[in-house]
Amino acid sequence: MKRVNLHEAASLLMENDRFVIVTHANPDGDTLGSGFGLLRALKKLGKTAKLVNEKPIPESFSFISAQSDDFDSGETVIAVDIADKKLMGELEEKYADRTLLCIDHHPSNTGYAQNLLLFPEAAAACEVVFLLIKELGVEIDSETATALYTGISTDTGCFRYSNVTADTHRYAGELIERGADHVKSDTLMFETKSMSYFVLQRMALEKMEVLFGGKVAVVSLTKKMFEESGADESCADAIKSIPRQIEGVAIGVTLREDDGVFHVSLRTHAPYDASEICRRFGGGGHARAAGCEMKLSEEKTKQELINVLKEYFQ
Repeated sequence: MKRVNLHEAASLLMENDRFVIVTHANPDGDTLGSGFGLLRALKKLGKTAKLVNEKPIPESFSFISAQSDDFDSGETVIAVDIADKKLMGELEEKYADRTLLCIDHHPSNTGYAQNLLLFPEAAAACEVVFLLIKELGVEIDSETATALYTGISTDTGCFRYSNVTADTHRYAGELIERGADHVKSDTLMFETKSMSYFVLQRMALEKMEVLFGGKVAVVSLTKKMFEESGADESCADAIKSIPRQIEGVAIGVTLREDDGVFHVSLRTHAPYDASEICRRFGGGGHARAAGCEMKLSEEKTKQELINVLKEYFQ
C-alpha cells in the first residue's frame, strides 16, 4: 500500500479510463455521496464509470444517484469510504484485491488498496472527494454538489458531531454556492421518516437496556423486528444515534442482525473512544463513532461487549 496525495490520486484517475466505484455494505450518505460525486466527475472527464454495492441502493438516496455505465471487464477499481475490505460485503472477493485507489477518512483504514488517499482529519470521505474533484479541474455542478453535501451532512449529524471542523463548514458552504440543494438533502435525511421506521423505533426502545448506572444504553434490532415492522435496513442508521442522546449516557450501542451476524455500532461522548473499543473485536472507525461485527447470538454479543465495557465503568 502506498499513501498518495491529491495530485498523485488525480494522476491515477487521469491515467485510466474505465472505473468501478465500490461503496460499502449497508451504504450511508457518505459512501454514496462520495461514489456518485466521483462518478459524475469522471464522466465529465470522458471516462466510463459505474457505482456498485452489494445490495440495491436504498430509495431514500435516489435524489443523489447518477446513471452508471454498462460494462463488465477492464475496470479500474476505486473504493470510497471503505476502511476495511470486508466492509465491501459480498463484493470483497471480486474487487478488494484489485482496488487501485481507496479514498477514505477513517484513521483505522487497513491499507488493503494499492494506493490510499486518506485524510483522517476530514469529517467525511466526501470532503476528500470534493478536494480530489477540484484537483482534477472538473467543474462541480449542482447534482455533484448535492451528492457531496449529503455525505458531509450525514456523517456529521447535520454538523452537530465532534468531527466537524472549520473546513467542514467551508466546504459545505462552497458546495451550497455551487448549487447543492441543502434544504432537500437535510429534509430527506433528517426530517423525513417512514411509518415503518417509527414502528421499528418503538420496538427498539421497548427492548433498550440501560447499564452501568445509566452510562451505557444498548438497543437491539433483530431480523424479526425488521420483518414485523416492515422497515428496511436503512432505518437502522437513524436509530444508531438514539442511545447516546439519552441524558447521562456516555456510550450508545446498537446491534443490528443480518444473516447470522450482529453489526455493532458504538456512539460515544468523550473521553470514551469508540474506535478503541471496536478494535478489540476486529472493527474500527472514529473516536466518537465506530463499528464491528460478531458472529454470535444476540445475548452473547451483548455479553462480549459488556465484558469489555466493565473495564471502563467498574
